Amino acid sequence: MNFIRSVPFSAALRFWTYLGFVSFGGPAGQIAIMHRELVERRGWISERRFLHALNYCMVLPGPEAQQLATYIGWLMHGAWGGIVAGGLFVLPSLFILVALSWIYVTYGSVPAVAAVLYGIKPAVVAIVLAAAWRIGSRALRHPLLWIIAAAALVALTGFAAPFPAVILGAGAIGLAAGRVAPHVFNAPLHAPAKGTPSAALIDDDTPTPAHARFSRARLALIVAVFVALWGAAFALLAAAFGLHGDLALMARFFTQAAFLTFGGAYAALPYVFQSAVDTYGWVTAAQMMDGLALGETTPGPLIMLVAFVGYVGAYTKHVFGDALFAAGAAGAVVATFFTFLPSFMFILAGGPIVEHTRDEPHLTAPLTAITAAVVGVIVSLALFFAAHVLWPNGRLDVTSVAIAVVATALLVWKRVGVIPVILGSGAAGWLLAASGLQGAM
Repeated sequence: MNFIRSVPFSAALRFWTYLGFVSFGGPAGQIAIMHRELVERRGWISERRFLHALNYCMVLPGPEAQQLATYIGWLMHGAWGGIVAGGLFVLPSLFILVALSWIYVTYGSVPAVAAVLYGIKPAVVAIVLAAAWRIGSRALRHPLLWIIAAAALVALTGFAAPFPAVILGAGAIGLAAGRVAPHVFNAPLHAPAKGTPSAALIDDDTPTPAHARFSRARLALIVAVFVALWGAAFALLAAAFGLHGDLALMARFFTQAAFLTFGGAYAALPYVFQSAVDTYGWVTAAQMMDGLALGETTPGPLIMLVAFVGYVGAYTKHVFGDALFAAGAAGAVVATFFTFLPSFMFILAGGPIVEHTRDEPHLTAPLTAITAAVVGVIVSLALFFAAHVLWPNGRLDVTSVAIAVVATALLVWKRVGVIPVILGSGAAGWLLAASGLQGAM
């Protein structure tokens, strides 16, 4: 059975386009959408192969949901299938964020807009906490996994350990502990949902297609192509705007971030936050929080916040002189291109290796331990944001605390969607400002 031909490319193209416009809810929500549509409804890929691909994407630096879409598109239709799937996952969000960033820099100082953002910021803290709760409730199935998550949190918040060291350390612990107590790591993360097709087009025993088989020559070619693309794009920016111009600096920084930020968007944000605010001065801490709020309200990966950083940074640095919108749009495109280019390389180059190892159970333990560490990473991010939002200038903002508590309760216990919580929190901020109650109860 040639399962590549079982799903017409036109049908896949329609689905990836649809997904690009409805992929709200951050990584957890986007993965849930793909699982429901591809595994449960359409039966394009089996539960086991979906989770195997997901585990690989979770251990990679970069946005796991976008990489998962790229992987499945590549498995079905080769390199162009992966490029289309991953590209359409990002492009709608890029266009929307460019528009929202323009509105923000143009009208963000208007009192009504500032009031809405005041209400949204504590909701962002709640959204990150809810993400930690969702992932933790599925991933922390044993006391040892709780210990790994707690150790990651302490390492990050107490000792300022680098993110790659935390993630790789968790993987090493899982590799060692998995040999002694494999039962801790081998329980499945998901149970097949009711109504899941009994046989998928890409099933557990479907042979690996020719394009997904490992070849050293193909691996070398793919890496060479991506290195050439990166080099050509960077050389163009350096020649046009200078080696130390802001657009070239963005190209270098976001490439570095793409290779060093393990654990998904929530784990990457503190690194991007610190560098964009303190090292390069592209945005302020307050603008970064506003950008995260905008990113939460748009489809696509949460790490698309980099488009906001690129827009505001290039806009405020006047990289095109007085052509401010063009400068901002160029910054957003540069940030997006250099952030996501490595993700495509990871999938197209590493996918054949992953397909070759999908029947090797000894890889489960380190991947499970890494997932546990990611929970601690996300909690550290929530604490980081809370310090800026709930204790601004060293004083407790009681109103922001109240909004954060209500938003957390809605997200975790009432399971209200992210968008209604964001909209409701923004409306609360506007009403509190109109009543003169910001900062007080």
